[in-house]
Amino acid sequence: MLVALNKPFGVLCQFTAEDGRPTLADFVPQKGVYAAGRLDQDSEGLLLLTDDGRLQHRLADPKHKQPKTYVVQVEGMPSQDALERLRRGVLLKDGPTLPAEVTAIDAPDWLWPRDPPVRFRKTVPDAWLRIVLREGRNRQVRRMTAAVGLPTLRLIREAVGGYRLDGLAPGEVRVIDSAKTLGL
Repeated sequence: MLVALNKPFGVLCQFTAEDGRPTLADFVPQKGVYAAGRLDQDSEGLLLLTDDGRLQHRLADPKHKQPKTYVVQVEGMPSQDALERLRRGVLLKDGPTLPAEVTAIDAPDWLWPRDPPVRFRKTVPDAWLRIVLREGRNRQVRRMTAAVGLPTLRLIREAVGGYRLDGLAPGEVRVIDSAKTLGL
């Protein structure tokens, strides 16, 4: 079984929390599924869960290089130099990143309001980027944008490989036909 969840902001990417914070258990009714990858508490968007260990490995293991697509709201206006640095890969404390596909975009028209809202500063512009990675380090997108002077304000994963949000509202779950997973 493969399950797609649009993970809301503030939800932990685990099924239990001793401190009462919201977790996957609050949204995913299917039993025996595990996340194929992670999204940090401050990130939103597509999270795939499965009960198939081989599929989970194939989706999450960096050696399979499944592209992960993010739409990212950043503080500041990206220069061509900043975009090129992201495209070439940037040097982080844990080493250089692989090159990324990066495009400046308009705010997505399918975007839902975030609760709580992203901070707004009249004197500091913001912009949106679409970033495609083929590796998955801890908080990588946030660290990459910060490294080029564009702190991330909002991060939404819209796709993993060929799987997309496709209108899934925050907190909604969709069971994906297992026949579609054979193409991975």
